[in-house]
Order: sequence, then structure tokens, then C-alpha cells
Amino acid sequence: MFKGAITALVTPMKDGMVDEEKLRNLVDFQINNGISALVPCGTTGEAATLSYEEHMRVIEIVVEQSNKRVPVIAGTGSNSTHETIYLTEFAKKVGCDAALVVTPYYNKPTQKGLYEHFKAVADAVDIPIVLYNVPGRTSVNMLPDTVIKLSKIKNIVAVKEASGSLDQVSEIIAGVSPDFDVLSGDDSLTIPMMALGAKGVISVASNIIPKEVSQMVDLWLKGDIASARDLHLKLFPLFKGIFIETNPIPVKKALYLMGIIENDIRLPLVEMTPEGTEKLRKILVDLNVKLVR
Repeated sequence: MFKGAITALVTPMKDGMVDEEKLRNLVDFQINNGISALVPCGTTGEAATLSYEEHMRVIEIVVEQSNKRVPVIAGTGSNSTHETIYLTEFAKKVGCDAALVVTPYYNKPTQKGLYEHFKAVADAVDIPIVLYNVPGRTSVNMLPDTVIKLSKIKNIVAVKEASGSLDQVSEIIAGVSPDFDVLSGDDSLTIPMMALGAKGVISVASNIIPKEVSQMVDLWLKGDIASARDLHLKLFPLFKGIFIETNPIPVKKALYLMGIIENDIRLPLVEMTPEGTEKLRKILVDLNVKLVR
């Protein structure tokens, strides 16, 4: 469940509402192209602007459509411990295999506050918990010592590490037990992190190119280091290109250009600029991604 290429799914929308049909199609597209697991309602899924009803419905649809073909790791984190427990209980109820829980954003808890938050969630809901550290989004960095301490709680089983610091990754991997999984939260750092002992990636790029991201990670896990590195270098322009504007603006635009979803994103995010779109289009064309628009 916690290794390989795992997709942080976008949430397709149409006329400002969740597009359930396109979401189901996206789930099939991912599974048919070899992805290891799916994460609905993470950062890439615009969870921060989904209503409770929408958030829960998206999770439910992904569980239904995946139909146990791959694990589902639902994004259930919030800046409120009470709300996080509520969403995590729902994820367990509808059959998710695990929950991805982000560090609380905006209120900037201390390291002790982070520990107590995650401990409270893990104690309240008997489901595997994946910690999610993304200080660029939350304004708080969960330090390695806190991750190591949390890793000793039975059902806290992995971390999605998106601090961008390989030093921090090194400290975490050196301090946790071998059965605690570290996953990259940055596509461009997947191979460097796997060189340190990470087990894979929760990927944005795999929304667009699931087969290629899966292949890159599988090559590394099988010990074909040179081929994995070469594929990383080939895909690197896309790994960076999908962040030339705020995620998930570029990845949703790419999926629209591919004919997979509609051109719809929720405020306060807005449609990609024409200049950014042309840069992204060139990257996609250079990688031979099939575009229909």
C-alpha cells in the first residue's frame, strides 16, 4: 500500500460542481495504467475548498470505482483535530485502506501540538495513518524528531514528506524502523529520495502520465538504477512544469488538454494563464502526451 507510484488525484469539476462521471473515468485511467494506489482529497484534489458533503462524496466515489483494485488513501486532514477525526472516521466507514493526514495549516501548532494532533487522530480511528508534511502549504514544518516519535504509534505507518529537504528525509529514514514507509511528496525529488530509502511517491504528475511515473518508480525498486534515473531526467521538465503556477492549476489544465476533464477549477484558484498554458503545452508535446485540445 505504501510503496510505488501513488496518484494524488485531482477533483474534476463541471460548472462549479464535482464532475462524478469524469472522476470515475480518471480512477479507471489511473488503475489501467499501473498506478499503485489513489489519494482523493489531498492538496491536488482541492480539498480545502470542498464542502464536507463534496469531500465525503469524492472519497466514496473513488472507493466505489476502484473496487479494491488498488488501495485508496483518503485525504482527511484539516486544521481542526475534531474535523480531522470526523473525516477519518468517514474514510474508515466507507472502506478506505488508509488516511493521509496533513499537518494543520494556518494555526501553526508547535511540535508538541503536531504530535498531540496526530496521536489524537490515530487513537480515535483504527485505520493506517500516513502523515503529510508540506510546509510550503501549511506554514509549519514537522521536524524529523516529531515524525520519528509519531512513527512509534502503531497505526501511524508512513509519511509523505514534501519539505523539499533531503537532509530532513535522511534524518527521518535514519531514525524510523524499516517498516515505516517514507514517500516523496515532490515528483522532482522522487528518485533522490528513493536513493536515501524512500519507497515511492504520492505524485501529481501521475495524473497525466501514470504509466511513466509507475515505470520510473518500479525500475528503481527492481534495482535498475540507470534506467530509473534516465526516465527521471526525461520526465523532469514536466515535474517542474506542473508547478509553474499554483498546484493543481497546471495539472488540471493538462488533463483538460488531454480531454480527460473539463476546464474547471474552484476559486480562489483560477484558470491557467495563456503564457503558462503554452509553456505547459510544449512540455506535454515534447513528451508525446496525446492532446485533443
